[in-house]
Amino acid sequence: MDDQGCPRCKTTKYRNPSLKLMVNVCGHTLCENCVEMLFVRGAGNCVQCNTPLRKNNFRVQLFEDPTVDKEVEIRKKVMKIYNKRECDFQSLREYNDYLEQVEDIVYNLTNNVEVESTKLRMEQYQRENKDVIQRNKAKLTREQEELEELLLLEQQSSEQRRLDVLQEEQRQLQAKRKNKQALLDELEKSKLPATLLLAQHKVRAAQLETEIEQQKQNVKPTSLFSTGIQMNQTVSLQPLPRIEEALYHYKPLQVETYGPSVPELEQLGRFGYLNHVRTALPQDTAGGYTSALACYRAIQDAFSGLFPPKF
Repeated sequence: MDDQGCPRCKTTKYRNPSLKLMVNVCGHTLCENCVEMLFVRGAGNCVQCNTPLRKNNFRVQLFEDPTVDKEVEIRKKVMKIYNKRECDFQSLREYNDYLEQVEDIVYNLTNNVEVESTKLRMEQYQRENKDVIQRNKAKLTREQEELEELLLLEQQSSEQRRLDVLQEEQRQLQAKRKNKQALLDELEKSKLPATLLLAQHKVRAAQLETEIEQQKQNVKPTSLFSTGIQMNQTVSLQPLPRIEEALYHYKPLQVETYGPSVPELEQLGRFGYLNHVRTALPQDTAGGYTSALACYRAIQDAFSGLFPPKF
């Protein structure tokens, strides 16, 4: 981070630790002072790529690489248009193709690849799917409101649990103080031996500690999980869509040596190829090395291209 700096005034974070770098949609950075100086009228051009920029679009650089900030901002804008869900597609493959298309658009806009054609494609998609975009945007707004409400309920529940714990600790502390004061009163007023009174106090203190531990174990469980689902509530989950595709069939790898056929790995010992190969030591086999495997690779190299070319 120390080598980061403003390309215009050449000030770096090493020379000025309080330097605040700003980034815009083009992905190039400027320090806060240069932004105030160059964009005093609210608009201007980037000093590196000459892209028209506005002052109110500058934001504090969060990542060490300004390209990441640029991608984050572009992804937010793209996702406002491409906001379809998996339930909007008939199959998982169509949904995956849609996600791949979104990633291509983000990549093109971030790396300045076919920018104009990509923007035209986005505008065409926005016109053709206007109703779906508005419906999903409204649905997303409702989900955000529900999530904020659940988070507020969980925060209130957590605060109430904290207060309950503090009250319980205060009650336990008062009980211990009362027990200690009772011992002092008995020692002052009672005619019984002090050793007997101390023994009785230890018994009462042990019983009090046992009650405290039992109360800690009987803590009431929380009524809400972080997902907002109440305990003992039955939730119906839709099954995942089943993809009907042909299963993958493994085919052994065939190495073409353009020479005599190489015997299989299991046949090397029977054919005598391992008679003059050094036996692998224990420290060799620890990494997965075997004498047969080394011999097999050497034979592949030796047999490769032994057939004379045909003219």
